[in-house]
Amino acid sequence: MKVFIIIGAINAFLAVALGAFGAHGLEGKVEPKYLETWKTGVTYQMFHATGILIIGVLLGKLPATSLLNWSGWLMLIGIILFSGSLYALTLTKISILGAITPLGGVSFLAAWVLLIIAAVKYL
Repeated sequence: MKVFIIIGAINAFLAVALGAFGAHGLEGKVEPKYLETWKTGVTYQMFHATGILIIGVLLGKLPATSLLNWSGWLMLIGIILFSGSLYALTLTKISILGAITPLGGVSFLAAWVLLIIAAVKYL
């Protein structure tokens, strides 16, 4: 429980910081399409930081289940792969990094499916 609340809070903090960096530090320095790419990374990071926080709270209220644990870890993996690849793409413009992004998206989808299953089973 505690680890997911900490991980979620750290990622929410980073999403705010990276969003501010994108708005103030990258504007005028990268092409508008890359600025949009950065914003997408920040948005998905914040959504999934919130998801990780929710998982942390649920772990404190429900019986211990690997469904919730896997969901939390998959959301973190998704943030790293999805948002991380978008940040790297924006900063380096190495287009092959975009091939990593869908792996993060699949991690996000799997995490949400596991959360749904846990909710159906335990709530």
